[in-house]
Amino acid sequence: MAEETKGAWLSPESYRKLEAELEEMVTVRRAEIAEKIDAARQEGDLRENGGYHAAREEQSRLEGRIAELKQLLETAEVSEPPAADKVAPGTIVTAKIAGDTERFLLGSREVAEMVDIEVYPEAAPLGQAILGLAKGDKTSFDAPSGAKIKVEILDIEVFED
Repeated sequence: MAEETKGAWLSPESYRKLEAELEEMVTVRRAEIAEKIDAARQEGDLRENGGYHAAREEQSRLEGRIAELKQLLETAEVSEPPAADKVAPGTIVTAKIAGDTERFLLGSREVAEMVDIEVYPEAAPLGQAILGLAKGDKTSFDAPSGAKIKVEILDIEVFED
């Protein structure tokens, strides 16, 4: 039996922003690109029509982003940020990682464009290693390079977006 994967955490506000982005892409951007493609087709020979090829490339990127957003929004775990007593998706963590102090939000990379703080996904090796830890806890995780990286949780805060 396939293991059910948990979607990325999003705050209600982040979810609404991504929903609005998707709506804009589906209702406005698709029509704009379709007009560009139609105008370029009217110019004649498509083999040497740079405007046509550029518009088709833009259409491809847009459709990829639409599919990505639909998947994210369908599977997202939407909730208010959790309490700051343990590391969880939606908390801001200050940690000493391999000797360097870093402050970041544990959450979806999609939120990264909407906040002024580094965002680390909970599914990444670091995220998996620190989930459930409390202030003062220490752990380590294996980096993709194979190195063992030490982590100490210095502080946990509630995320306010």
